[in-house]
Amino acid sequence: MALSISGVLLLGIVIFLLTRKGGLKVSHAVICALLGFYLADTAIAPGIEASGATFASLLSDLNP
Repeated sequence: MALSISGVLLLGIVIFLLTRKGGLKVSHAVICALLGFYLADTAIAPGIEASGATFASLLSDLNP
């Protein structure tokens, strides 16, 4: 699994903080959906997980 438990925990904390701050916006809903796909075992979850891994790889390749 490309996303570790700490990644899921981080998404959970982000969702908690976003909902405590105010109303749920579109960006907040996207984060909630990502957390749901990572936690669920659906047919589309591997694609979402691969997209997340690709995005993380892109971020790690950026040099300041």
